[in-house]
Amino acid sequence: MSEIPLWSVVPVPFTDCGAPLPRQAGHTSLDGVLDASADSGLAAVGRLSSPLERIRAHYPVVVVGSGYGGAIAASRLARAGQPVCLLERGRELRPGDFPNTASEAAAQFQVSGPDGHVGSPLGLYDLRTNEGMSVFVGCGLGGTSLVNAGVALRAEPRVFEDPRWPASIRSGPHALDGFYERALEMLEPAPYPEDRPAPAKLGALQASGARLGGRFYRPPVNVTFADRINRAGVAQPACTLCGDCVSGCNTGAKNTLLMNYLPDAAAHGAEIYTQVSVRWIERRDGRWIVQYQALDTGRAAFDAANMFVSADVVVLAAGTLGSTEILLRSREHGLSTSGQLGHRFTGNGDVLAFGYNAARQIDGIGFGHHAPAGRTPVGPCITGIVDLREQPELHDGMVIEEGSIPGALARFLPAAFATIAIGGVNTARGTAAHWRQHARELESLVLGSYTGAVRNTQTYLVMTHDQDAGVLRLQDDRVVVDWQRVGDEPIFQLVDERLRSATAAIEGIHVRDPLWSRLTGNSLITVHPMGGCVIGDDAAEGVVDARQRVYAGTEGRAVHEGLYVVDGSVVPCPLGVNPLLTISALAERAVALLARDRGWTVG
Repeated sequence: MSEIPLWSVVPVPFTDCGAPLPRQAGHTSLDGVLDASADSGLAAVGRLSSPLERIRAHYPVVVVGSGYGGAIAASRLARAGQPVCLLERGRELRPGDFPNTASEAAAQFQVSGPDGHVGSPLGLYDLRTNEGMSVFVGCGLGGTSLVNAGVALRAEPRVFEDPRWPASIRSGPHALDGFYERALEMLEPAPYPEDRPAPAKLGALQASGARLGGRFYRPPVNVTFADRINRAGVAQPACTLCGDCVSGCNTGAKNTLLMNYLPDAAAHGAEIYTQVSVRWIERRDGRWIVQYQALDTGRAAFDAANMFVSADVVVLAAGTLGSTEILLRSREHGLSTSGQLGHRFTGNGDVLAFGYNAARQIDGIGFGHHAPAGRTPVGPCITGIVDLREQPELHDGMVIEEGSIPGALARFLPAAFATIAIGGVNTARGTAAHWRQHARELESLVLGSYTGAVRNTQTYLVMTHDQDAGVLRLQDDRVVVDWQRVGDEPIFQLVDERLRSATAAIEGIHVRDPLWSRLTGNSLITVHPMGGCVIGDDAAEGVVDARQRVYAGTEGRAVHEGLYVVDGSVVPCPLGVNPLLTISALAERAVALLARDRGWTVG
């Protein structure tokens, strides 16, 4: 048997994701997790998690984390008939629970860094501040899918020719094709429909694309645009075009993991427990011991002893920061790992910027607590892309997408933008244009974000290729990022030039991410952290092997039996595009191989 066969020669025991979910002996039907009282008239997914007192002492499979990797692992292995326990550190939030006012959003923020932690450890919006690279992730059942824009694009094929990938992926140009398709079947992304009102921000990005010479199109996004029953058997209402995707979708139209893989896992018997923080794992008497703390009981504040659950198989899927932190802590408790643990961290070349106070209407601020009726549609967070990949040099490629700012932040935006725009580059020409900008700015300051300069502000989200030189390490028992002056890399100067041109097309003020300045050491922020537990052909090159099993030492190919990492931390280099679909494909592949190796059939 070859080390990693192509997907097409792996026995594919999965049933069609579009088939009704079968009732299985000992498993819960999806009927048990539906709530027919949804305001939309469609049945919505009910609560998926169980009280922690119901947790058993041992499971064949314990999955840590509920982002793309964890949700996929729980769904597929539960379909294989395995008793699965999924542990998630955040809360379970349902549509309708997400913040839509400033006070609600503030209560959901947690901020941590080298000097400490502020806010509830259960806060949905998890910001990790570091001197060189800060990171924003989601904390809740469904992971960052709750707060991302849901763009589902494949990485450029040349990405997988990089020598940092293991030979089995590098040598097969289509090694992930079938697994991409498997993920697409469940996530069901779709481009913004041609028959819906075109958001103003989409037209503005098209104008920028014409100036830049890139390929402009509507990318597939994980959003439902018409009332329907999805492939997991869950009813979803149509998107209201409110623009609040990244603060949390309160309608249920966004295809987060709460709408597909997680209810599928629950329907096939997986037990889901939230507000559980896994500390470390260890091997004892032929089983894996997962040490954890319950975050809703106050035990952690009093240095109470950890609780634990044992497992035959552990799938770490706590995200790039979480899985790396758990393994770093596990190494401190005696687990042997590769010396690469924590290395090759990348922010996927993320850049945030703005085209402030443009000459054209943008309408890029979400509705927040305002009812959709009578309001100008914002659309999903991302509806368009200027694709500047396929350059002669892979690392010069990038994508530029427009975005929307959650309405919960609207009250703060006029003053914030007026302040940070002082250091911006005004691309408008002529005294009359500048006077009109001043008038619009005053209008926003007096009448709010849905008028004037803020209404005419484009949000840009860029992904490209950084040098993946970040290092994750433990400091005071928390993971931090070491990556000084990452913003000095030449690629980010190229990004800045292109964003200035994009803003010139709409005659606005080019405003960089406020963190990206000399005063802050040219720091950046990423919403797409990857690396730290990278995949490699041996322990000298990676933390996990091509099957995503954890290496059991600093060299060679010996692995810890039954210990896997299945999330973005295994990605060994920047992808240069939104990573969720590639992370999902890698997860589908790893779990298919895990099941095949153990003789499990995923029905």
